[in-house]
Amino acid sequence: MSKFVIECPICGSYAEGKTGFFARKKIDCACGYTINVKTDKMTTRECPHCGNTVLYDQTKGEEAKCPVCHNQLVTQESMSALAEFSCPSCSCKITADENAASYTCPLCDTVIDVQKQIAAQTAKGQGLASLIKYEGGNDVFVWKHPIEDFNLGSQLIVHESQEAIFFKDGKALDLFGAGRYTLATQNLPLLQDVYKLSTNADTVFHSEIYFINMTTQMGVKWGTDSKVRLFDPGSGLHIEIGACGSFNIRVTNSRKLLLKVVGTAGELSVGDGFSTSAMVGKFKSLVMNKVKSILAKTIKEENINILEIDEHIDELSIKLRNEINVTLDDYGLTMPEFFVTSVMTPDDDPNFKRLKQQFADKTLRVREEEIRKAEAEAAQGRRLLEAQTEAQLKMVGAQGEAEALKIKAMAEAEAYKAQALAEAEEMKAKGYTYQQETARQVGLEAMQNGITGNGSGGAGGIGDLASLGVTLGAMGGVMNMTRDALNPIFNTAGDVGNNIGNGLSESVKSAENSWNCSCGAMNITSKFCPDCGAKKPEPPAAWDCPSCGCKGITSKFCPDCGSPKPAAPAVWDCKKCGQTGITSNFCPNCGAKKE
Repeated sequence: MSKFVIECPICGSYAEGKTGFFARKKIDCACGYTINVKTDKMTTRECPHCGNTVLYDQTKGEEAKCPVCHNQLVTQESMSALAEFSCPSCSCKITADENAASYTCPLCDTVIDVQKQIAAQTAKGQGLASLIKYEGGNDVFVWKHPIEDFNLGSQLIVHESQEAIFFKDGKALDLFGAGRYTLATQNLPLLQDVYKLSTNADTVFHSEIYFINMTTQMGVKWGTDSKVRLFDPGSGLHIEIGACGSFNIRVTNSRKLLLKVVGTAGELSVGDGFSTSAMVGKFKSLVMNKVKSILAKTIKEENINILEIDEHIDELSIKLRNEINVTLDDYGLTMPEFFVTSVMTPDDDPNFKRLKQQFADKTLRVREEEIRKAEAEAAQGRRLLEAQTEAQLKMVGAQGEAEALKIKAMAEAEAYKAQALAEAEEMKAKGYTYQQETARQVGLEAMQNGITGNGSGGAGGIGDLASLGVTLGAMGGVMNMTRDALNPIFNTAGDVGNNIGNGLSESVKSAENSWNCSCGAMNITSKFCPDCGAKKPEPPAAWDCPSCGCKGITSKFCPDCGSPKPAAPAVWDCKKCGQTGITSNFCPNCGAKKE
């Protein structure tokens, strides 16, 4: 019975087996897999002599030969060429062929680069690293390199949105941004002061290297762990509310973060380090205290109605972000965005129900008051519109009546003018003038009535004069003649005309100067009433309309266009020269200015 080794197809470890009739056909591997010798004995292997990958039977042991070069595939030396390393994901210990390219972890199924792990283990054992780079996860804020001994000439690779900082004896030393660096005394001035490094590439120095992720971590959730008690300024009620939301966070100062938060910790990952979730845990008390105090303070100071708080979410978010960032700055962190996405109100709280009812009643009262005010304004507007409409209708009526009278007068004037022109044409055709014809008719009328024209008194003379006055009055009314037009007639009639003219003038003057008193006395010619002693009233002053040009108006409004009578100009007396009744700004007599 001979012995042989067989490779576990799951973990790659080797187990010992035996040949023979009574030998075990199934072998339990350390990883928990049961190796079936009959089915798992065939495997592939790279020939150490020719480099070809061949299929061979593991149960043949050292007798197994390469079908290409016919050399032994498995020797004692090759069986002892095993490497031991840790899985980078679950940290379990693994033994595998040091010549293997990759290996799958039996516990977490992580595909491991065997050659890379062997090189890392060798460098760690020697205490040296020729290539220093970040090997942590994407959600890690700070990752510590596992090797702490380095030599000058090593290559440091810093990825975009990262910073690498050397840490020694609790002090943050040299800082590197994104790029590839060859470690030398020129770019390690702070380490040079600590170690007094030489320029020899074999010089080894001890330091911790931290890689800091400078990207912004998005969508970190937050929420109050208890209710926020506050005093509603509008209703005077005490209520409790809650709030939740999210924020974004990033590193602004690597040195502050390492000194105040990280300290001497190792890798800070999601499971046991400073990731986004770990950050929330470390700063949870800070965020909660700020949210509670600032939320209640802002609602009170800004007099915000809790029922309308959603309108002020942006304002609350900005205030919270600014207040929290003041504290986070001491740790080298900042929140570029802080969002309050929801404010939870206590709908079952009796005080909150009373608050909603008060707000509803107040809103209803305000609305009713607005409706009453609008109705009053509308009614006032209607009354004003009706008054304006009525005034406009009256004005239109007055203007229409005045316009009708004006049109009638113009028509009568045009008719008389046409008649006069016709008569003038007729008299012109007969060979005498209009004045001659009028004088002739007056003379005939005087002779027919027995008027002698001597101007003597007596009843007969007065009667004749009256008759002639009536006749002349009728003629003047019909022909619209003035005294100037009648002068040729009187000249032609001689003394009769003179007597008649004088008599008419006196009669007209007497009629014009007479007045009637309010006590009933008629045709008074004196300045005072002989019955009651009342003074003769002054005749109303006439004025001319500046709008339409109508003249001699005695009423308060123009009968043609309805324009009101203009106010009388203010008059003043000159104290310098004594001139009175002045309406201009300067005295027309001496030029003195109106005081």
